[in-house]
Amino acid sequence: MQLPESQVAVVEAASADEATSVDALAAATELPPETVTGAVFELEEEGLVAVDERVDETIALTDEGREYADTDLPEIRLYEAALEAGADADPVSMGRVIGASGLEGPQVDIALSNYARKGYGAIEGGEITADPDADPSADAEANALDALAGSEETPIDGVEIDDDTLDQLERRGLLDRSETTVREVTLTERAITELMAGIETAETVGQVTPELLTSGEWQDVEFAEYNVEADAERFEGGKVHILRQTAERVKDVLVGMGFQEMEGPHVDADFWINDCLFMPQDHPARTHWDRFALEQPTHIDELPADLVERVERAHREGVGDDGEGYHSPWDEDFARALALRGHTTSLSTRYLSGEQIGEIEPPARFFSVEKVYRNDTLDPTHLLEFFQIEGWVMAEDLSVRDLMGTFEEFYAQFGITDIEFKPHYNPYTEPSFELFGTHPTTGELVEIGNSGIFREEMLEPLGVECDVMAWGLALERLLMLMYGFEDIRDIHGTLCDLELLRDTEVTY
Repeated sequence: MQLPESQVAVVEAASADEATSVDALAAATELPPETVTGAVFELEEEGLVAVDERVDETIALTDEGREYADTDLPEIRLYEAALEAGADADPVSMGRVIGASGLEGPQVDIALSNYARKGYGAIEGGEITADPDADPSADAEANALDALAGSEETPIDGVEIDDDTLDQLERRGLLDRSETTVREVTLTERAITELMAGIETAETVGQVTPELLTSGEWQDVEFAEYNVEADAERFEGGKVHILRQTAERVKDVLVGMGFQEMEGPHVDADFWINDCLFMPQDHPARTHWDRFALEQPTHIDELPADLVERVERAHREGVGDDGEGYHSPWDEDFARALALRGHTTSLSTRYLSGEQIGEIEPPARFFSVEKVYRNDTLDPTHLLEFFQIEGWVMAEDLSVRDLMGTFEEFYAQFGITDIEFKPHYNPYTEPSFELFGTHPTTGELVEIGNSGIFREEMLEPLGVECDVMAWGLALERLLMLMYGFEDIRDIHGTLCDLELLRDTEVTY
């Protein structure tokens, strides 16, 4: 019997009494594992070997996971610093505790996002508290890191760590799972018979070369068979992020509903972001705890003087015979301060005022799907930056029924038909209400947006003489309702699940 050289080597190295792995055969024959794998499949077709396959799953800490195994998780370091600062008795400035913890860069965000989740304490209004009864020594994630730190790879069946803890470590990028297909080979009786009779090496050619063609030798050689079932290296191609795909879908829907898209700066003056929205300058949301101010430059150079005057008058005196305003401080220097926009309503004020594209005549519909930035505490439904679906309609005699009907038509395009509404307060809309949708996995109500009819105190300084209904919706939370994600950090940010992003298909 004649066989290719690689197959002869495998048959001679394998055993009929004991299964031998492909890796062991590769080591014994000094052939590449992929060559041995191909030879094994071909021998199996010839009935010379039996192949047994199994999938082994192993886990290993990432470099970041090993770092935390040595130095403690960021949230534990934050908790210990909080205790040291006395936060178990009274709230302490978050900046002071972060400085004492020695955390820097991304570790700060990681600590803040996991601190409350694990019950170490609370973070609110720029202050931190520590639960004196919390026990870092019982932290399941920290203990799992310690257990895995001593080995490069560990069979998942060989660790006593619950699945939820492993899933959380993997989601945080502290642990990698890997699956390996193990093939073990055993010689058949036929192979033993052929070995006893003698197996010769057949001269085969693996590929056609220019020399074979020009010399004509290709007519006389024996070509090796091409095995299409042999293992091949997997390559992951790039694809458009599911969030971007959904954003494009939202744009298509709104354009189909007659809207035009708005554009504008991510960094803008507080005047456009808040003052034009009739947001008082002493409102808590306008403090440094809730916004990202610019260090350089700090202020915008120019603002339309007549508009500034009208907006200031509305803040101080109100609008109309019954208007009272806020009777609170108003400072133009404060209005000129630059910050990352906390909502895309800054685009709406630019467009409604006529400063962006000139005067707009009713009826008109505009929208944007753009990124906004807020100094929020990270949790499954909040990020420091996210996408907002901004929209407004300018027309005569608009009502809440018009606004609700618009939402029902919009969300129906994404298969969401159970929208609920709850009355709410905004400084710039009256009436106002929040929108909620039912999460398809948990069944819980998820807040998905805020809306209302712009107040006269906002519209009159902008020069708008008819009704305007407006809204700001969260793109990430729309995604949660569409696909059942429970944590938006799975799809957005440094902790996102790459496999989930690759496997999830956007539906239209």
